[in-house]
Amino acid sequence: MDCKLQLISKLIIFRLMERFAIEVVETAHLLRRAFDRRVAVLGSTRAQWRVLAKLSRRDGQKQVELAEALEVEPITLCRMVDRLEEAGFVERRRDEADRRAWRIHLTPKAGPILAQIEELADAAHADFLAGIPAGDRDVALRVLAQVRENVNAMSAADARVDA
Repeated sequence: MDCKLQLISKLIIFRLMERFAIEVVETAHLLRRAFDRRVAVLGSTRAQWRVLAKLSRRDGQKQVELAEALEVEPITLCRMVDRLEEAGFVERRRDEADRRAWRIHLTPKAGPILAQIEELADAAHADFLAGIPAGDRDVALRVLAQVRENVNAMSAADARVDA
């Protein structure tokens, strides 16, 4: 009987975790779509504002590093950077330490659009979190941070096993 209770308990936990993961993924999808609609008024695509946002946090990244951070293939990022460069928002500069590599830098023209994106993001976040008490927000953030930490620890352990 004890074995059956353990099995049932594990199934319940599995179902709850499966539901949790689905809720996180579906919520993230809806948030992205809602934000995309808001940013569309600027004539910016998700791909473009993600590149600009990443660079605003760490300007001058190598193209390959930026592709990895955005979880896209380098050739895909190359096309995105081409468009942003044509629009005057970014520029490529040779890496002084590695002449084969390019570093991507924001131009002064990117400043105003980044400010607009930030304004839209602040308004969107306020709308997305409306009606949720601050304490609940804090708990949700702590839970999600712990999930990320757990996943990162699992990934690091998997990498050690694969090595």
